Amino acid sequence: MTDAILNPADPPARQIEKLLAISRVLMRRVEQITDDGGAAYAQFQRAAMLEDQVRMRTRELERALDLLNASNAALEDANRDSARARQNLADAIETVQEGFALFGPDDVLVMCNSRFCVHLADVRPHLVPGLTFAGYVDLVSRSADLEMPEGETAELWAVNRLRGHMDQHVIFNARMRWDHWVQVSEHRTADGGTVVLQTDVTDLIRLERQELGRLLDDQERLVRATLDHINQGVAIFDASQRLVGWNARLGVLLALPMVRMRVGAEFDTLFDGLARQFRFGEGMTTGRLAEWVDGRRGRPPLTFELRRDPGLILDVFAQEMPDKGFLFSFTDVTAERRAVEDMARAKETLEARVVERTLDLEDALAQAERANASRSRFVAAASHDLLQPLSAAKLFLSSVPDTDVPAPVAEAVGKAQNALQSVEGILAALLDISRLESGKAAVTLAPVRMGRLLRQLADEFTPMAAAKGLGLTFRPCEAVVISDAGYLRRILQNLIGNAVRYTDRGRILVAARLRGRMLRLEVWDTGPGIPEDEQENIFKEFHRVAARASASEGLGLGLAIVERAAALLGHPLGLSSRPGQGTVFMLQVPLADPGLVADPVVLPGLVSGSVEGRIALLVENDAELRRAMVLLLEKWGVAVIEAATGEEALTLIDDLGILPDAVIADQALGAGMTGLEVLRHLHARAPGLPARLISADRGEGLAEAARAAGVGLLRKPVEPGALRAFLAATAPTTKGP
Repeated sequence: MTDAILNPADPPARQIEKLLAISRVLMRRVEQITDDGGAAYAQFQRAAMLEDQVRMRTRELERALDLLNASNAALEDANRDSARARQNLADAIETVQEGFALFGPDDVLVMCNSRFCVHLADVRPHLVPGLTFAGYVDLVSRSADLEMPEGETAELWAVNRLRGHMDQHVIFNARMRWDHWVQVSEHRTADGGTVVLQTDVTDLIRLERQELGRLLDDQERLVRATLDHINQGVAIFDASQRLVGWNARLGVLLALPMVRMRVGAEFDTLFDGLARQFRFGEGMTTGRLAEWVDGRRGRPPLTFELRRDPGLILDVFAQEMPDKGFLFSFTDVTAERRAVEDMARAKETLEARVVERTLDLEDALAQAERANASRSRFVAAASHDLLQPLSAAKLFLSSVPDTDVPAPVAEAVGKAQNALQSVEGILAALLDISRLESGKAAVTLAPVRMGRLLRQLADEFTPMAAAKGLGLTFRPCEAVVISDAGYLRRILQNLIGNAVRYTDRGRILVAARLRGRMLRLEVWDTGPGIPEDEQENIFKEFHRVAARASASEGLGLGLAIVERAAALLGHPLGLSSRPGQGTVFMLQVPLADPGLVADPVVLPGLVSGSVEGRIALLVENDAELRRAMVLLLEKWGVAVIEAATGEEALTLIDDLGILPDAVIADQALGAGMTGLEVLRHLHARAPGLPARLISADRGEGLAEAARAAGVGLLRKPVEPGALRAFLAATAPTTKGP
C-alpha cells in the first residue's frame, strides 16, 4: 500500500516527510471516529500497523542513505587516488632525464614529457594526446631541425622509420642542427604499446671523436674506414676484455645502445644486453662462450649462430689476436639460411619430378606436333571444301523473295540464314587459327581510319546488343593508325562479340584513348568477369569461360585468334578483369604519321544501292553455286550471262557482241582457264571492266595476285551485301566488245 502512496524516485527525506504526514492524519481520524461496535478500535489498530510500517520503511531509507553516503565518499577517495596516481606518473616521467613518449596499442600518443623532441622546436607544438605515430614520424621528417643522412630524403627517412617501427626493439642515432645528437630507442610494451626514449648523446659523440682522434693513427683510420664499409658487424676487444673498436654495422645488427658502445666497455656488459635479445644456435651455450672469452683453455676459432625474432639469423665468428685480444664478426645470413632450407626441401623431389616431367613432355610434345600438323591440314582442307556448298546455300536463301512469303517460311529462312552465318563464322575462325598457327598468315600494314571502322562495327553489333537488352556505346574517334585493316577488324569483332555474348545485363563501351604515339583501343563490359586463374586459359583454342556459350555461338577460338593476330601485328594486348565487375580488353595500335591518307575499309553488307538493269557475266563451274547466284542476281533485277568455264565465257561474249557491266568469276574453274586468266583476257579487250574474283582460297598469294591484276577479291561464302555493293558501284553499259 505504501508503494502506491510513495514515489520511489523521491529522496529519502521527502519519503519520510510524507510518511509522517500520513501517520498524523490517520491518528486524528482515529481519535475523531466513535463507533459503539468497536470500529474505532479497529481503526486504531490499523493506524498502529501503518505507523510500524512507516518506521520500518524509514529505517530502510536511512540505511540506504548511509550506504549512498559511504559509496560517494569511497568514490571521491578513489577519484582523488586516481588523480594523485596520474599526477605522480606525470611527475615521475617529467623527472626522467631522457625524452619520453608513450603510444598506445593503437599507435596514438598517450603522453610525453617536456624533454621529448626538445631539439625539434617546430614539432613540439603538435605533440598532443591523440597524435598518431605516423603523424609524429611525418612531423619529424619535415622538421627543419633534423639533419638528414647524406643522400636520404625526408620521404625516404619517414618510410624507413615506419618500417623499423614494426620491430620489437629499435635503436638509432639522429643528428640535429648545431651538431647535436640524439639516440632514439623504441620498445614495445606488454599490451602492444610503444615507448620512445630520446637520449642526448652529443657529449658521448664528441667524446668519442676526441678519443678516436687521440688513439687512431693513419693505419687505424684506414682500418676504421674498412670496417665501416663492410657488410659485417665487427667488435674488437683487448686482452683485458675491453672494447677498443667496432663499426657502425655492429650497432645496426645488435641494436645495442650507444652508451654501451664506447671505448673501454667490458665484454660482460655488452654480453648481458646481447643475451636478452638473442638465443644461441645449436651447439653453443652461454657457459661455452664465457669459457672461450676467459681464455683459460685457449681460444681456437669459434663459429656459432645467434637468432632473434622475428627471424633474424646472425653468423658469428670469433678469433683470438696476437696480443691476446679477440674479435667478433657478425654476418646477417637470414636470407641465405632461408634459401638453403627452401632448396633442401625442393631438392628432395626435384630430380625425380624433372625426369618424370621430361619424359612426359617429350611424349606430349611429339604427340602435340603430330596432332597439330594433322589438325591444321584437316581444318584447312575441310573448311575449304565446306565453303563451296555453304556459299551456295547462303545465296539460295538470299534469293528467296522478300514479299508474299508465308510467315512460317520467312521465319524458317531467317533461322537458316542465322545458322549458316554461325557455320561461316566457325569455319572462318578455324581457317584463321590454322593460318596463324602455321605461320603462313601475312599482313599488310597501311593507314586505317578508326572512325570509319568503328562506325561499321557499331552498325554490325548494335542490333545484336539491342536484342539482349544491352547498351552498346562507341566513343567517336577519327584517328588514323597503322595496321592491317582486315586483321584489326577481326580482332575488334571478336572482342566486341565476346563482350555481347557473355554480358547478360548492363552495357558495353568501345573507346579509343591516345597514349603518346599510340592509340589504345578498349572494349569494356559489365559481364561476370574472368577469374584470375582463368585469364591465361581464355586465349587457348576451344576454351570458353564456364562453357556458357552454345556451340552455335562459336568454338572458343575468338580470343585465340585475337592473341595470335595481335602478336602478328605487333599490337600489345592487355586484359583487366574482376569477377562480378566486368572485363576490359586493351589493344595498343601505333598512330599513322600526319598527312597519310587511309584507304577506306569496305565491309561486307554495309553498302547498298540499286543494281536493277545491270548485265553481269558469271563464270562458275559449280552448278549449284552458279544456280544460286543466278537466282539472287535475277531477284535484284540483274541480267545474268552464265558460263561454266573461262573458254565458254569468252565464246559467249564474242557471240553476243556485248560487254557486261560487271564480271564475277570463280578462281577454280576446273581443268581449263583460271578465273584470273579469264579476267586478264577480258581486260585486254575492255580495260577497266569492273570485275570480282571469288574463291575459297584464303591464302595471301591469291590476294596479291588479284591486287596485281587490279581485280577485287570476294571470299567464299560470298556475302550478298558485298556482291550487291560491287554491282551498285558499276555503271550500266551495253557497248560491244
